[in-house]
Amino acid sequence: MKNIITIALLSILFSCNQQNSDITAELQQRITNLEDKIGNAYKPGLGELMGSIQMHHSKLWFAGKAKNRKLAEFELHELKEIIADVSTFQSERKESEQIGMISPALDIIETAIKENNSPLFERSYRQLTNSCNNCHRINHYEYIIIKVPEVPVFGNQEF
Repeated sequence: MKNIITIALLSILFSCNQQNSDITAELQQRITNLEDKIGNAYKPGLGELMGSIQMHHSKLWFAGKAKNRKLAEFELHELKEIIADVSTFQSERKESEQIGMISPALDIIETAIKENNSPLFERSYRQLTNSCNNCHRINHYEYIIIKVPEVPVFGNQEF
């Protein structure tokens, strides 16, 4: 009788262990599939992010010059968001370590927009532009020179 109980208990334990192994294998397969999906997920390149920064840099200038405070605030927000994206999506790139050097100029621009201070806006915008170019030089992209825009690239937007 003891042998029958022992065999029954061992059978139950074996089947539980087998179920745990099956569940573990299934969970491991799910983890592997998710890791593959994450590894193949879209990740914007540094050039794409910099192109977006350049676009919003330009739009910020024309919004500020037109004294369109809401649009200028929006463009400033977009710039800050993309800068955060550089740190998030391109953290392995040494260039992303210096991206914060433009933050002081962005902070002054924000103040200028809030205060409707056009001279401060222009000075801080030029400081922002210089910071971009300094970052390019530091990272050996001295051939990428950003300037204060002269004409809007987006002819279909009213600033």
